[in-house]
Amino acid sequence: MTAGLPGFAVSGGRFDGRVALVTGAGSGIGAACAARLAVEGACVGVLDVRASGARATAAAIRGRGGTATALTCDVSDEKQVAAAVAELLASYGRLDVVHSNAAALGREVYGRDHHLETLDADVWDRTMAVNVRGAMLLVKHAAPRMADGGAFVLTSSVSGLTGDLDHAAYGTSKAALTGLVRYVATTYGARGIRCNAVAPALVLTDAARLALGPDRLADKEAERLLPWACAPEDVADLVAFLASDEARCITGQTVVIDCGTLAHRPEHALHQRRLAPP
Repeated sequence: MTAGLPGFAVSGGRFDGRVALVTGAGSGIGAACAARLAVEGACVGVLDVRASGARATAAAIRGRGGTATALTCDVSDEKQVAAAVAELLASYGRLDVVHSNAAALGREVYGRDHHLETLDADVWDRTMAVNVRGAMLLVKHAAPRMADGGAFVLTSSVSGLTGDLDHAAYGTSKAALTGLVRYVATTYGARGIRCNAVAPALVLTDAARLALGPDRLADKEAERLLPWACAPEDVADLVAFLASDEARCITGQTVVIDCGTLAHRPEHALHQRRLAPP
């Protein structure tokens, strides 16, 4: 089973007869979202910069009765984005849902996104190229070919709604997506095309567990109000809802999914941390 891809059996549902494209779908949130759309009947284009990840997610979907095509693309490269959209359309003849989830999260970018005074400008530029330019290019090349009544869902973050001492490039890029959502919703609303974003806090992917370690995970636990963290499947549930006809009156919005992380004053987290046993 692909890491981060839950077991499922395709049963059809809200996306029968529709075609979806999910970027950053080789693992984690993207893989879970691709799986969820496939579960509900969509033919899914599984796109990732890592060919092996895209192939693994697509194979897992097909192995459980779904329909999926693996696509390899660096979303910051306009020619590659245009080619990927064209390939998906050639395969299935239409495009109804686009989930822009790809982000620069590797050690060479996110792992070097620290204090502003020492931030390498190349880290800033690459973050913006993937996280913001990539989403824009996806809209540019998908929207003109999308079926009327389609839906875009972008993956933002609570990091785009607050400030912190590090990851300024990442947080700023995610804040930019909140603005892009409104522009896309305004531009294509007359065609019935909606655009929204999801803004998760910590999502307990395998990569997150490895990157954060026990101490940071304990800090994140103290920040949230609920006694559990988001799993990739929780985000996939929200993405599927926003992409479905059930959300037909929702557009231009950024929906937070954070287990209550932003719903309280910072003093609450500090108090909870102090009460924790040593």
